[in-house]
This record gives sequence, structure tokens and C-alpha cells, in this order.
Amino acid sequence: MAQKSHGSQQGGRKILSGDHRNKTTVNEHLKEFEEGENVVIKIDPSTQEARPHVRYHGKTGTVTGKRGQAYEIEVPDGGKTKHLQLHPAHLQETE
Repeated sequence: MAQKSHGSQQGGRKILSGDHRNKTTVNEHLKEFEEGENVVIKIDPSTQEARPHVRYHGKTGTVTGKRGQAYEIEVPDGGKTKHLQLHPAHLQETE
């Protein structure tokens, strides 16, 4: 009998399945954010680089810096603060 998978993408079938009507544009890969700006983490399934863990989908964080193409995001998770490096395709501005 096969063992159950406990990988990092486990339990994310609906979140990580793309909508065939919405295509990722070049502008989504080239978005710019300023330090101190609040952003929402929305996983883009078509972009695999610098993808966050599924548990951070929908969370709000603060941009603390930039590292290469990716942005460093500070996210509260329970009683701790986590530091993530995310590709701009997985980030949206808050309104």
C-alpha cells in the first residue's frame, strides 16, 4: 500500500490549480514594491520560482527588502514573525 504524501504542496490542489481563463502577463512578473508596503500573498500556479508554502496563501505581509528578483516579506504566523522570499507574481497590493 502506498504511503500518504506529506510534501510542501500537499493539500493545495484547488489553490495550485490555475484558471484557464486568466493568463499570467509579463507585467505581473515585473511588479515593483516599496519597503514598508503591505502586500497580500496570492499563489500564482503558473510561476514555480520563489513560491510560498500553501499555508501563506491569502495572508498579508510587509515588504522589508528585495533580494534579486524576489522580495523579502515579513508575515505574522501564530505568535512568531516569518521572513519569506517571494517572486512578485505571488504578491498583490492591498487596497
